[in-house]
Amino acid sequence: RIQLVESGGGSVQAGGSLRLACVTSGYTSSNTCLAWFRQAPGKDREVAAVLFPADEGTYYSDSVKGRFTISQDSTKVTLFLGINDTAPEDTGKYYCAAARPCYTGLRAIEYVYWGRGTQVTVSS
Repeated sequence: RIQLVESGGGSVQAGGSLRLACVTSGYTSSNTCLAWFRQAPGKDREVAAVLFPADEGTYYSDSVKGRFTISQDSTKVTLFLGINDTAPEDTGKYYCAAARPCYTGLRAIEYVYWGRGTQVTVSS
C-alpha cells in the first residue's frame, strides 16, 4: 500500500512561486507512475504533471507546461511540484497520486492511491 501526504500549499500573488511536496511511503518505482492532479472549484480533477520513474520521463498538461516542474529527491521518497509564474487559474486543491501499474498515467481513473490534497490560492 502506498501512502501520500502533501504539503506546501498556500496563498500567493500572481507571478509568484510555490513548491509543493508529497512524502511517499510504501512506494517503489517498479511500474508506478506518480502525478500531481489539481481540482478547481466546480471543476473536474485534471492532471497537471506526471513522472514516469521507469525512464524518468515527464508529462505536463498544456496549461502548466513551462511553468510547473515535477521531480523527486534523490531518495525517491519525496515528490515535488515546482510552480512558477502563478496565475489565478492555478487556484485549486492539488493532489499527489500514484498508479500501480502505470498505463498512460494521464487519467485520474488509473490512480488508486491519493493524498488528501493541499490548497493553492493565487490572487491577481
